[in-house]
Amino acid sequence: MTSKWNYCPLTSDEQQVESDLAKSYAGVPPVSELLVQRGISSVREAEKFFHPSLKDLHDPFLMPDMDKAVHRLNRAMGAKEQIMVYGDYDVDGTTAVALVYKYLRNFYSHIDYYIPTRNEDGYGISKATIDMAARQGVKLFIILDCGIKATEEIEYARSLGIDFIICDHHVPDEKLPPAVAILNPKLEGSTYPCPHLSGCGVGYKLMQAFAISNGLGNTELEGLLDLVAVSIAADIVPMVGENRILTYHGLKRLNSNPNMGLRAIIRICGLGNREITISDVIFKIGPRINASGRMQSGKEAVDLLVARDVADAYTRAKEIDRYNQDRKELDKQITEEANTILEERGEMTSDQKSIVIYNKNWHKGIIGIVASRLTELYYKPSVVLTYSNGLATGSSRSVQGFDVYKAVESVRDLLENFGGHTYAVGLSLKEENIAEFTRRFEQFVSDNIRPDQLTPQLDIDAYLTFAEITPEFLSLLKQFNPFGPGNSKPVFCTRGVTDFGTSKLVGRHSEHIKLELVDSTCGKVMNGIVFNSAASFDHIHSGKPFSICYTIEENKHKGGSAIQLFVKEIHPE
Repeated sequence: MTSKWNYCPLTSDEQQVESDLAKSYAGVPPVSELLVQRGISSVREAEKFFHPSLKDLHDPFLMPDMDKAVHRLNRAMGAKEQIMVYGDYDVDGTTAVALVYKYLRNFYSHIDYYIPTRNEDGYGISKATIDMAARQGVKLFIILDCGIKATEEIEYARSLGIDFIICDHHVPDEKLPPAVAILNPKLEGSTYPCPHLSGCGVGYKLMQAFAISNGLGNTELEGLLDLVAVSIAADIVPMVGENRILTYHGLKRLNSNPNMGLRAIIRICGLGNREITISDVIFKIGPRINASGRMQSGKEAVDLLVARDVADAYTRAKEIDRYNQDRKELDKQITEEANTILEERGEMTSDQKSIVIYNKNWHKGIIGIVASRLTELYYKPSVVLTYSNGLATGSSRSVQGFDVYKAVESVRDLLENFGGHTYAVGLSLKEENIAEFTRRFEQFVSDNIRPDQLTPQLDIDAYLTFAEITPEFLSLLKQFNPFGPGNSKPVFCTRGVTDFGTSKLVGRHSEHIKLELVDSTCGKVMNGIVFNSAASFDHIHSGKPFSICYTIEENKHKGGSAIQLFVKEIHPE
């Protein structure tokens, strides 16, 4: 599906700020424009942006209930109570559990962890798990990346004398669980300066507060930032403010001295001899951690992340890598089956504004990925459902700018359970309610989605000429890392480019184009690659001008490095 190219010029006020910033970055356009787009209005703010400091992390006690949480944790440790660290089975949940458990085990031995299984336990905390914990003498749960809607379960736990500290970042309901403390920057009335922490990030803030209250140093805690960085990247939370600081330093840790489990995954991924980036976390490290919870048990991922023995960690990493291979095969199979169903339904030409699809034989651990793929292909909010434990259980994903959480919430009377974020929601309902859910979900989407939200948007940060793409510009551009929502990798557009005469089709099926391009500003030949765009080759090869939309990458090789354009789309002129 071809994207609509969108460029928003700076306002007059922004142009003045850009002009002031340009004095410090003269000769390296359009750095000042990129900074203004990110809300930066002074050279001092730019320097803080380019050099994130842990000193700029927020006081954890600004988060509501943090003092209560730390007091209860200190009391539990003083009384030698049994503590259970509990979390979701995805990357965010398993890294959160690993972080809290690893940190507290340095000071306390009466502590264990548990990750529910997707098929048997289901999402969140269950009464069966609480009963198990009660038999083990657990008096305090620290629950991470879930729990904000577990009102009945936590009321039940209280009747057994078990307290909960909730560390969550999902959207809460009006009625909150009766926990000792609820740490969630999305709580109504919360003034915490970073409302979009990951679940692991909330766990980190709890440990930061614990360290402050007990006069502990920062060394041990900062050694766990690699886990926070993995959670932020994998959970795709905004890469701004505190999240960007945590990720910046977490990536440094990931590249210099990662924890033993992550080091084993890095080795398995073949990333050992190169700089690890956010993209590596999203596409290589994160999926392997996730595969454990999707295919088997998320506890195996935590076992790996808290491992103390090198050989044990490598063995566990190989097993998780095998889960990931199995996940890929299932993912491909189910996506193909879903596409076949939708093609038979005429989805590409349908006036429907959403997709709801159900197959009771699909693997529960894969449907979230399939929902993402369908959303990308058809560019509609999508819900994929399967059958598990007597209910239709599913995941929804959304298109840019549309709040699918509100869409799901609008039919909550048909649901047994639901929870999530703006762009991703998990839900369950009775089979007999699927038809009505489908009708009402489509009605809500149809009534509330804008026409432009049903077409992919390719946002252009700046127009460049090839003369402006210099090593100095690339050096400054690299300092915009780490990239993510709110600080996306800059996308540039160059008009009037032509083939140097040497561009060619590449790939097993000649589906990609290796580009060698020139423009009218200089004699420099720019190298690039555009994937799955063989249909554009005839126009390129004809010598006629065209526009390209691209990101700028550094292509490292044995002889050094070179600038390469990763072309997203080509438009004939």
